[in-house]
Amino acid sequence: MRTDDRAVTEESMTSPRLSALLVVHNEEAQLAACLDTVKFADELVVVLDRCTDRSKTIAARYGAQLIEGAWELEGSRRNAGIEACTGDWVVEVDADERVTPALAEEIRATIAVAPYGHFLIPFDNYVGDRLVKYGWGAAWGVSATVRLFANGPDGPAKKWGDQRVHPRLELKGVKGTLNASMEHYVDRDISDMLQRLDRYTTARASDLRAMGDIGTFGRNVRRIFSRFWKCYISRRGYREGAYGFLIALMAGLYPILSYLKARYEDD
Repeated sequence: MRTDDRAVTEESMTSPRLSALLVVHNEEAQLAACLDTVKFADELVVVLDRCTDRSKTIAARYGAQLIEGAWELEGSRRNAGIEACTGDWVVEVDADERVTPALAEEIRATIAVAPYGHFLIPFDNYVGDRLVKYGWGAAWGVSATVRLFANGPDGPAKKWGDQRVHPRLELKGVKGTLNASMEHYVDRDISDMLQRLDRYTTARASDLRAMGDIGTFGRNVRRIFSRFWKCYISRRGYREGAYGFLIALMAGLYPILSYLKARYEDD
């Protein structure tokens, strides 16, 4: 064996192993496109939550480890996936997201030297084929979130909470931020955005009832304006024109609709 071949072999033996984790429910339309972008990982783990479409067949074709079941809470199914990962590091990717070549390269370079901890990954959010960079937040989309984290002897550096929508995160270790972005195809169009608002507020209403404190009508009315301001002005949604206005409007409506559903509708 040549010296340079031996060096490559030794490096591959000592490099941290990376698990790519996807949690899906009936995502046959976009699952393959997502899995194509995480083939650089050493292990693929796909959690199939009550899938009735071809998601299982597609994931199996990529050699993924499959975890099948039915989970009521988002945090529970994501934690089940994390527990199944055997890599030293885990990158979480949703079916509507894509790991770009630049992000894949940065992830590999980062985990080769990073201490135990977690990393924020910036997002490029798309509505249809339009990149919408500004205005996300206030429980309506994210501009960056923790998707890369260590999975060491003391357990994973990230754990999800037990809320139905936007579960809280328990994070450990050193915090870092990557530069390359994840591509996120948030909504196909405005109708899709409205349907997402309906799903999110229904799930949030269940969380509010479970907590035994749904808040007050007056406070949630005020949040319409404070959240709109946060997205449209503070997060510069105005730079996106009508799309920025629409995102701010959805963020403002989210808490009041959740409250009204918790008050007037049953689980």
